[in-house]
Amino acid sequence: MANPSRRSRRSREPAKPRRPDIGLRRRLLLMALAVAFVLLGAGVFYRQVVETDFLQTEGERRYLRVAEIAARRGMISDRNGEPLAVSTPVETVWADPRKLVERLDVLPELARALGLEPQALRERVLAKSDRGFIYLKRRVDFDEARAVRELIARERLGGVDFETEYRRFYPGAEVFGHVIGFTDIEDRGQEGIEFAYDAQLQSEPGLRRVIRDGRKRIVQEVEQLRPPRQGTDLVLSLDRRLQFLAYRELLAAVREHEAVGGTLVTLDVDTGEVLAMVNQPGYNPNALSDGGSERRRNRCVTDVIEPGSTVKPLVVAAALERGLITPTTEIDTEPGYFRVGRNLVRDVHDYGLLDVTGVIAKSSNVGVVKIAQMMEYADLWSLYDHLGFGRVTGIGFPGESPGNLRHYSDWRVFEHATLAFGYGLSVTTLQLAQAYATLAADGIKRPVTLLRREPGATMPGSRVLSAETARTVRAIMEQVVSEKGTARRAAIAGYRVAGKTGTAKKAGPNGYAGRRYQAVFAGFAPAERPRLVTVVMIDEPGGKSYYGGVVAAPVFQKVMEGALRLFNVPPDDPPPSMLLSGRGGPGL
Repeated sequence: MANPSRRSRRSREPAKPRRPDIGLRRRLLLMALAVAFVLLGAGVFYRQVVETDFLQTEGERRYLRVAEIAARRGMISDRNGEPLAVSTPVETVWADPRKLVERLDVLPELARALGLEPQALRERVLAKSDRGFIYLKRRVDFDEARAVRELIARERLGGVDFETEYRRFYPGAEVFGHVIGFTDIEDRGQEGIEFAYDAQLQSEPGLRRVIRDGRKRIVQEVEQLRPPRQGTDLVLSLDRRLQFLAYRELLAAVREHEAVGGTLVTLDVDTGEVLAMVNQPGYNPNALSDGGSERRRNRCVTDVIEPGSTVKPLVVAAALERGLITPTTEIDTEPGYFRVGRNLVRDVHDYGLLDVTGVIAKSSNVGVVKIAQMMEYADLWSLYDHLGFGRVTGIGFPGESPGNLRHYSDWRVFEHATLAFGYGLSVTTLQLAQAYATLAADGIKRPVTLLRREPGATMPGSRVLSAETARTVRAIMEQVVSEKGTARRAAIAGYRVAGKTGTAKKAGPNGYAGRRYQAVFAGFAPAERPRLVTVVMIDEPGGKSYYGGVVAAPVFQKVMEGALRLFNVPPDDPPPSMLLSGRGGPGL
């Protein structure tokens, strides 16, 4: 029998621990590593081989973007290379609305920095909260850009950034506004030359692939996809110096005579180039809030006038061309009026017996109607038609008016008479200038243009009158600017000037009622070999006088005198003092 005490002692002794199976553990660990390696290898294989295109596309969607490379719109300059319209780089602020909705508390300060209405900005952001891009404000100024940058840095504001755009700037402001026009926010031409030559001036932005960080900032340029195409520069025929002079004198005349407006055009006789084209009232294309669309019209080509007595030399030219008269042919204008059908044609005074030169110098309505009656209706209409009345000049300016010239088959007896002294037809200032340029060019009508032509080039044209007739009419028109004529104030010292005044009553809703006139003067210099033509029209002068010789002729004199000097045109009638001293150039 065992000893109980020994059994009790044995039971109290601790059991010996079992030794771990190291081999089993090693096998399990190796098996786990092998499984993990297989899974990892399978995952790498799947992603590197099977899913590679998908994953690369998804990655690129998160950091790779296509961005534009800004391009400059073509510059517009005057004939001497002076800039009239340039594109300057400016900054535009854009945002990611998805991030801005998380910082609505900062929106009021952001709105104030950009000069926006806080509530309006908040509504825009909330309305576009599902999009990734909106413009907050385009083409901001320097102070606004600085304020936004300070706000971004202070508030650590994400989702707001800048991009570069170009803004159009017009150094000549209102002096060139009617001709140049302007562009919209997308840099597309809206008026004038900007609109007419938009396809040529317009640029095409380039494209590049870039890497953006989480805040949409560009950190690296990967490649250029398409180079930017800059707009083509445009050189106009206008002379900046002459344009400023013409604008100044036209504005002064409109103010002095309390007129509602005015127009002025100067042409180069040999090339048909428009050297100056100004209007009143004006507007500043740099600040489009400066007046409405009424102020933006280039009235020289869009608005028509009844030319009044400025067409009388053309009537004389038509009669001279047909051998019906000579400059000394006598016309009886007594007693100062003449009955045509049931109507009366009146002169300001009873001039009695005048020769053809006197008819033009005194601007006799009676005399010119009697000359017109020597011709068939078709004769007068044919000359007006060949000079371009009733048709656009082809200058390519948007909104150009063709004017109005009814076919002679529709004329009545009195209409034939009124057409002889400038009523019953309508022309633009540019059309009238082109007609006078035809007289100045020895009867050759040349196309007009606002683009500069090659220096020294003489444009071919179509013959409308014989050279002899044109020279004869020019000699007759010199008497208008003499002491015996109606435009003594158009005379220029040292030069022979030829021209014609016109004072046309302006038609309204109630016909020709009321004291509303358009004062016109058209002329050229030097008269012997004309180089420049200028037409001035003052619309509804409200001062003491409304006659073309008093209101419009002085503007012509100042502008033409300056133009002759600017273009170094030698005088053709120098004073004796200049001849004795041997000096033969203007300003010498």
